[in-house]
Amino acid sequence: MEEIPIPDTVMNGINHLTVSTPGRICLFGEHQDYLHLPVIPAAISLRVTIEGIRRPGQSARILLPDIDSEETFSLTGLLPYKRERDYFRSAVNVLRRSGFTFTGGFDCVVHGNIPIRAGTSSSSALVVSWVNFLARMSDQHLALSAGDCARYAVETEVLEFQEPGGMMDQYSTASGGVLYIDFHPEVKVERIDAQLGTLVLGDSGEAKDTKQILARVKNRVHEIVNQLSKGRPDFALRTLTMDRLAQWNDALGREQSELLAGTVRNHMITLEAKQLFTRQPLDHRRIGSLLNEHQVLLRDVLNISTPKIDSMLDAALGAGAYGGKINGSGGGGCMFAYAPEKPEIVAEAIARSGGKAYVVSVDAGTRVDAAE
Repeated sequence: MEEIPIPDTVMNGINHLTVSTPGRICLFGEHQDYLHLPVIPAAISLRVTIEGIRRPGQSARILLPDIDSEETFSLTGLLPYKRERDYFRSAVNVLRRSGFTFTGGFDCVVHGNIPIRAGTSSSSALVVSWVNFLARMSDQHLALSAGDCARYAVETEVLEFQEPGGMMDQYSTASGGVLYIDFHPEVKVERIDAQLGTLVLGDSGEAKDTKQILARVKNRVHEIVNQLSKGRPDFALRTLTMDRLAQWNDALGREQSELLAGTVRNHMITLEAKQLFTRQPLDHRRIGSLLNEHQVLLRDVLNISTPKIDSMLDAALGAGAYGGKINGSGGGGCMFAYAPEKPEIVAEAIARSGGKAYVVSVDAGTRVDAAE
């Protein structure tokens, strides 16, 4: 895996540290990372920030004013989990098992402007920030690479709680920019230097059940893969192309065949987008068209869009956006529109259709904003 460094600062004697991490959108490859198929995410200019100072003793106190909450726990020994997705404690456990120690404590405040539970990786941005913060404030004073931040965040967020998600969120928020991430045979992160235009994120305000949707879609595709792999060692999802689908139709029902075709087409769209990003000048119109095609598959085949999201996308396209799609696992949450021209007009159209709009740009990955 390519190690993308995090901008560093002097580690010795830090008493006051501020770390921030961006949210992300998935440009191409939605619902592909857990199949070990490539994805193209982009970090966006909405961030989670953790600011902390050292305190006597071996405990952490974390204030979360955005959600009117607070966490306090010891930094010694294996920490029991108090709730589902107890990421603050699980990160400490993961790092302690990897050799990190904490003989001092700290007080922290967490702020963020990433929509919560809306498909823009607010939880992964929080976990990556927390891992980055903990490693630097540990007795080892380590500045982790972006890849190591992401790896520890995957352990903290996915493996520790046996969640159904993939690894895209952690790697994209840790590394920043526009990335091409492949997961086979191992994680490989490639930075894409194409200059994307402005994006407009739209939060529908609809609650989403990420865990349930991920499990439903993931399990359906895995059932197809397992079914076709039995006695057919030549079957491989990542090498399957649209012109070879017919040979597998007899083994599948109609809905299974449609889901397999949608999965393969999404893969092909991601590969085409990667090629587009290598060409200069960037074909912004074609990028928009591919986003629209991706959305049709997510809406009609994976069934993860909603009428409100569809309405927001129609409004954005009517206001001049080049393309757009639902973002994240689906079932609510956010969409985004690609709007290199007049993004403010696109944002107004999304707001009129009932969404909360954010004009955003591609942003850097996890970083130290202040250290003393």
